[in-house]
Amino acid sequence: MPEFVNPFTGVVPPRKMTDSELLRAMRLNLAAEQEAVHAYMAHADATDNELAKKVLIDIANEERVHAGEFQRLICILAKDEEALLAKGAQEVDELAAETAGGEAPSQAKSIPTVGNLRKS
Repeated sequence: MPEFVNPFTGVVPPRKMTDSELLRAMRLNLAAEQEAVHAYMAHADATDNELAKKVLIDIANEERVHAGEFQRLICILAKDEEALLAKGAQEVDELAAETAGGEAPSQAKSIPTVGNLRKS
């Protein structure tokens, strides 16, 4: 996988990271996991080989677990992270309720996506 903006490629810095640097590194790690999920799912969508598709989706799901681990660590390192994430989630829930005609997000009708449309 191509690498993007990793300042430590094959080189350990001569000093330990500050907490601020560590937080930035974890955000970069989270982005890398999301990039991997994107790539593996795109590859799975691009093949009719059922074994390859199954393996790629399984690996993508493992990367999603890693993303959850990095996100949790970020929430521990950045004390305001959970509150900001919750605020963002609430804003989306409000928009989803408006879009679904006032229904709670869990009861909202399925919104079509490119993936859903492909199966039609």
